[in-house]
Amino acid sequence: MQLQQLVFTFFNSEVAARYLPQILKGAVVTIELGLAIIVAGLALGLLLAYLRSLPSRALRGVIKTWVDIFRALPPLVLIILFYYALPFLDFSLSAFAATWLALTLVLAAFSEEVFWAGIESQPRGVMEAARSTGLTHTQAMAYVILPQACRLMIAPLTNRVIAITKGTAYGSVAALNEILNEATSATSFAGNPTPLMLGAIGYLVIFLPVVIVGRYIERRHGVGRH
Repeated sequence: MQLQQLVFTFFNSEVAARYLPQILKGAVVTIELGLAIIVAGLALGLLLAYLRSLPSRALRGVIKTWVDIFRALPPLVLIILFYYALPFLDFSLSAFAATWLALTLVLAAFSEEVFWAGIESQPRGVMEAARSTGLTHTQAMAYVILPQACRLMIAPLTNRVIAITKGTAYGSVAALNEILNEATSATSFAGNPTPLMLGAIGYLVIFLPVVIVGRYIERRHGVGRH
């Protein structure tokens, strides 16, 4: 009897069928936003790590300060600032753009540290040897340093990507119609938590493959594999 009540309350088939399209719509927004964050965040993080490798103490100081700031600031606060504060400066962002920008900057800050740690893990002689063959600094980074450092970066990058892209749920504070916002809204209308269960399943469907692929790549190319 208790099991039937549990199923009726949290996995109500009638409620699930009614609100599934709404949850799927939110899932599409979450996937699109997550992919946009991953591409932009990793690209910006890599660019910052490359700039930090250049022989400019001032540039390194600026990048380190920028990274420290965005690693320290909560993503939720950034989203609120971008969405609600910028209009006072006559510059408005949509809920999608505000969430994307906030989480991209946070991912870029964390990924820059991962990329930089990978670069710093390589002996200085590797760069010198690469430059002695006629490669420019950029070519040496692209063809020698980063490929060798990749094995050290896979695991922490995967963890950061998963942790930060799950932050798409923060977009609900800006009324972004992502999966959690849709599930919460549906739960309120239905008076039943089944839509939240659908949202949880949606997160598993979206992010569990990322975890599995990350572990596979780590096992195949990770540290200690010869």
